[in-house]
Amino acid sequence: MSKYAELIIDGKTYQLPIIEGSEGEVAVDISKLRAESKVITLDIGYKNTGSTKSEITFLDGEKGILRYRGYPIEQLAEQSTFLEVAYLLIYGALPSKSEFDQFNSDIKKNWLIHEDVKKIIDGFPSNAHPMGILSSLATSLTAFFPESLDPNRSWDKVNLTIHRLIGKIPTLVAMSFNKQRGVPFNYPNNSMDYVPNFLKMMFGIPSEEYELDPVIVNAMDKIFILHADHEQNCSTSTVRFVGSSQASLYASIAAGINALWGPLHGGANQAVIEMLENIENDGGDVSKYIEKAKDKNDPFRLMGFGHRVYKNFDPRAKILKKRADQILDKMGVDSPILDIAKKLEEVALKDDYFVERKLYPNVDFYSGIIMNAIGIPTQMFPVMFTIGRLPGWIAQWKEMRENKEPIGRPRQIYTGANERDYIPLEKR
Repeated sequence: MSKYAELIIDGKTYQLPIIEGSEGEVAVDISKLRAESKVITLDIGYKNTGSTKSEITFLDGEKGILRYRGYPIEQLAEQSTFLEVAYLLIYGALPSKSEFDQFNSDIKKNWLIHEDVKKIIDGFPSNAHPMGILSSLATSLTAFFPESLDPNRSWDKVNLTIHRLIGKIPTLVAMSFNKQRGVPFNYPNNSMDYVPNFLKMMFGIPSEEYELDPVIVNAMDKIFILHADHEQNCSTSTVRFVGSSQASLYASIAAGINALWGPLHGGANQAVIEMLENIENDGGDVSKYIEKAKDKNDPFRLMGFGHRVYKNFDPRAKILKKRADQILDKMGVDSPILDIAKKLEEVALKDDYFVERKLYPNVDFYSGIIMNAIGIPTQMFPVMFTIGRLPGWIAQWKEMRENKEPIGRPRQIYTGANERDYIPLEKR
């Protein structure tokens, strides 16, 4: 039996269908409201608006649940790998051994970048932000693969674009990182797995052995898995929105990178380290900043604590806390910034003020600590986030295209001037 909500406008009743998701989520379908009543809804920031139906990710912030295609994030983080999770998100099911081997092989075939890309990177100033560089390079791939501009290509060709993106983005990241450091680029190694190869391109030196620490490899793999998708957030919605215009996958991903760049989104873990640096520069008095955080009249806010979606503990933070502890123990890192982070964590987990308000350390807090400890500069944090989020963006773009969703076109409530006559310049 169909369910409806009733909306009364100027005495006239409109029946709006009730849509229920597989996890019991309920939505009021207003897609025909404007056609029938000439009335729209207003939801600034789309905080209460469902823009699509999706089978990819389920998130329940109240209960601290995150699942990819039905699989709990806890199980995937402990038992899977980033590349397997990427396959799951994009293709909808866990791969068989032969499917995974073929996927892995296809990615490795696309690690290399055209040598002309080096000329593009050389054109950027040495102090250019890596997210700006990465966004430009992602867009530039359309010049090297112009056939990708047609979004209505065969599935085999779309699949090739997917493999190229997953293979080439880490290479582009490593190239831009080494450009900033002024060191030679380390080419990809097809004998290595995805994450170890990326770390070698980042930190290795050509012609020299690079010793990979399994604790670091594991932590980086987990960071990528935990950031692989997160429902209809700002960057994901941007990818779907741009893709709805039938823009290419490269252009849509570049748009997602730009959306992720913002400090309220992908720059959040960078903001954590910058906050810790500010506390250190001010003498390192953690108790002072704890009191500032509690003072509602003080503009200071603890970055990396609490979450707009998760009203309980961030499930991703629980997983990364373990990896952060392992890294700090294994590396014996002696850093005032990380000491401050550990003190803040201890207070937040025990202090009644933070516990009652559920201001627990979130995934950005621990990912920031991990990346700082292994030597990744803060400006590179959003770029690391990009590598992790890439499979989710691709899956969302692919789903949007397969569902033949219409071009995105929000409405607005106009609040400007009413009609008025133009006054010639000489009479003003």
